Amino acid sequence: MREEIEKVLDGVRPYLRVEGGDVELVDVNEGVVQVRLVGACGGCPMSAMTLQNFIARTLKQQIPEVKEVVAV
Repeated sequence: MREEIEKVLDGVRPYLRVEGGDVELVDVNEGVVQVRLVGACGGCPMSAMTLQNFIARTLKQQIPEVKEVVAV
């Protein structure tokens, strides 16, 4: 599943990079995906919304086994 998640994140990254940010996959365990928002996204007050409304939603839509996405 890790490779599938990286593929989806590769599709998300260009949108984050436009704003000076990025996302790193940290770990996957029983459907829980741990990511780290870096660059401008790491300190952005909107990062929680970006995580849930964009990254998590995209991952869950494309990989049904993803139950939750959390920032670490």
